[in-house]
Amino acid sequence: MVTLTVNGVRREVQAPDDTPLLYVLRNDLQLSGPQFGCGLAQCGACSVLVEGKEARSCVTPISAVANQEITTLEGLPARWAKLKGLSPEQANDILHPVQQAWIEEQTPLCGFCQNGMMMVATELLEKNPNPTSAQIKAAFTTEGPSPHLCRCGSYVAIMDAVKHAASLMGKGK
Repeated sequence: MVTLTVNGVRREVQAPDDTPLLYVLRNDLQLSGPQFGCGLAQCGACSVLVEGKEARSCVTPISAVANQEITTLEGLPARWAKLKGLSPEQANDILHPVQQAWIEEQTPLCGFCQNGMMMVATELLEKNPNPTSAQIKAAFTTEGPSPHLCRCGSYVAIMDAVKHAASLMGKGK
């Protein structure tokens, strides 16, 4: 039995310690945000936040994240509500500014990589609320385990969405 805290909820999971976190999130907890892309931590589609930092869930064993705060795409509204001092109930009626910006900018093409892109954007904007274009590019290319890949080539839209999210976060939305 491994205890995981996912999106603010403590869960007991019956799985071997070396089970990839991605499998538990998708199969046991029925979360669809993290995607299976490459299975080698090379594309970023499976990214989640562990204690606020990006982790590639396809290669992260559940034993490595036991008793740590794990945030998936589904947990971003509650994360934002907590940062803004809102109640958990209010989180049901809001989107995280990153999610809102992705929608307003119509960022996804196929959408497969967008989970990881939004996780990195969230991490970046929480530590740097007003990043430059170079800092945004670095967050997606050189600062993680490997570059985040978008096979559709929506990189320009992703850059625009991150800038838009920074603006929304600055306004407290």
